[in-house]
Amino acid sequence: MKAAAGLAPLLAPNTIAVIGASRRVSTIGHQILKNLISYGFAGAVYPVNPHARSICAIRAYPSIADVPERVDMAVIVVPKEQVLDIAEQCGRAHVKGLVVISAGFREIGDEGAARESSLMEIIRAYGMRMIGPNCMGVVNADPAVSMNATFATAMPPFGHSAFVSQSGALGLSVLDYAQEYGIGISQFVSVGNKPDVSVNDLLVEWEVDPTIKVVLMYVENFGNPRRFLEIASRITKVKPIIVVKSGRSRAGALAASSHTGALAVDDIAVDAMLTQAGVLRASSVEELFEMAIGFGALAMPRSRRTAVLTNAGGPGILAADALVMYGLQLAELSESTIAALRPLFPAEASIRNPLDMIASATPAGYKVALTALLADPTVDAAVPIFVPPFGVKQEDVAEAIASAAATQPTKPVFAVLMGREGLPLGRAELRKAGIPAYIFPESAARALSAINRQVEWAARPAANPGSLDVDRAAAEAILDGATRDGRERLTEFESLALLRTYGIPVVESQLVADEDDIIAAGKALGYPLAMKLVSPDVSHKTDVGGVRLGISSEAQLHEEYRELIRSVRERAPGAKVNGVLLQQMVSGGRETIVGISHDSSFGSLVMFGLGGIFVEAMQDVIFRMTPIDDAQALEMITGIRGARVLRGMRGAPPVDHAALAAAVRRIAQLGADFPQIAELDVNPLLAMAQGVIAVDARVVLRASR
Repeated sequence: MKAAAGLAPLLAPNTIAVIGASRRVSTIGHQILKNLISYGFAGAVYPVNPHARSICAIRAYPSIADVPERVDMAVIVVPKEQVLDIAEQCGRAHVKGLVVISAGFREIGDEGAARESSLMEIIRAYGMRMIGPNCMGVVNADPAVSMNATFATAMPPFGHSAFVSQSGALGLSVLDYAQEYGIGISQFVSVGNKPDVSVNDLLVEWEVDPTIKVVLMYVENFGNPRRFLEIASRITKVKPIIVVKSGRSRAGALAASSHTGALAVDDIAVDAMLTQAGVLRASSVEELFEMAIGFGALAMPRSRRTAVLTNAGGPGILAADALVMYGLQLAELSESTIAALRPLFPAEASIRNPLDMIASATPAGYKVALTALLADPTVDAAVPIFVPPFGVKQEDVAEAIASAAATQPTKPVFAVLMGREGLPLGRAELRKAGIPAYIFPESAARALSAINRQVEWAARPAANPGSLDVDRAAAEAILDGATRDGRERLTEFESLALLRTYGIPVVESQLVADEDDIIAAGKALGYPLAMKLVSPDVSHKTDVGGVRLGISSEAQLHEEYRELIRSVRERAPGAKVNGVLLQQMVSGGRETIVGISHDSSFGSLVMFGLGGIFVEAMQDVIFRMTPIDDAQALEMITGIRGARVLRGMRGAPPVDHAALAAAVRRIAQLGADFPQIAELDVNPLLAMAQGVIAVDARVVLRASR
């Protein structure tokens, strides 16, 4: 087997063969050949068709072996039954890369999956690289290459964005959209089923490509999420990555599982990974392009402080609402700016932020007002909005906005031109000046928010989980003991002991097998006490009366023990009872939950949220892939909706955030070190004014194979 080659023969080939090129205009093979010719591919193109002497006035060859020179890339557009034979021929002819347009592989079921597996054997045997199968092809719009090896009829303008799509049909729309809105594309790749060239492979190439400044993605699944996290975390420090990930809903996930053979994964894990990697997630393709347009801005914002300029009150209010909703800040204009602007506009104008010049505003008014706003030291970005009244041209206003923006080239301007009729002219004028332009205020706000998030992410130190002082050997012994016993659950006593090995403070406890030993255990721990059922067959002890709290005497201890056993026998008659766990009662603190969940694709995930009953009632939780560092742990704590509860309310002191973050990080490390842990819940982990303490824990192990 030969070593895999790089992707240059696929992304920037010198010679291309179209195998399955046809004289019939309605075929994909004809369209791909026509695109290569029409859009001026800089290299040599060879049609391959055993039944044609020439196609599109270019000499055709009966097979790849007959092509007179070595071919970098072969585009295969033949029936699925012929693909393996053609791939074999390409390998013997020393073709470096294949783009397999043909469908009929893993996406159609077992028969197709077997065909795809055989295809990959050929690819590996000859050391080729392959995009597809079941894809729409590759575009490189760099004038030095000028390659449209797809069946799309549109060729986007050259720019600094790279786009990878897991959907061929969506790719067609993407190229049309890019052309319509003037979004420059450097490279476009439809990866199809991606058994060879993956999204991760493309990211590695684009990471070092100086022509690519922004990476855009539509994906349905992540083949190797941890590798993606590693690569994307590096790239997003210097280049933004914007992703649309389908399959958010259960219905969407089921649909994705049958499209290009993708296996849907839990969207919670996807969100955790994208957040940790600094990837901007768009909820739609439209939003993705809004963000992409925004990264064409001449300058990046220095802060979230933004000014709004408008000639109509309604859009100004919408813009203000949207800016705040997306995490931006309406700047407080300085008194000198207000004083300078007030004499220039009618009394009806509102000289504040948003600054409403009213409908009589002229292009000259836009220029002077925007110039003043950008000069204000409290303003680091501006959103001028224009609603076209009678007699004022959008292109004149666009020119005024561009002229004002040039006075402060370090401050970004995101324009909103709400009349669609003049938008193409106005947008073209603004784009040349490095000013993104939108039709609606909400679009500009979303894009500007994304730009701010990217700037803030790039300025952050890279994640560094580092090492922790833990007793890994002791933890391994506890887990191995349960495995040797054939158990998939730890007892609560074992679960708390496991936490202790990783430096998590736990409540003092004693395991009591029967009533004869309960009084001695009670004396050793001291009153008041909590009593909990120990049973491998009961997950939620409170459901069967298996928890007793506030036990303050020996007599009550006897009574509560007998009542607990009676209740369990009555409500869960088949459950095995191994005894009870006596614990010191802990008062005060706020209940939180920290957990571990293992995903077959993403590995171990750590969860944090408010604990007790709130985790089920509110589901206010945050997930991250393990391991995490101190900063990421603290972000989890402060990122939940109920974070205010932890900061202190109504006279209650704030909890010890540092101790809580340390506990979250240690539990995350436990999950990373022991992937055999399928589930771990610490609920509650009591967060105190000083320190934390784990009161209850549950550990489920993955079934051994």
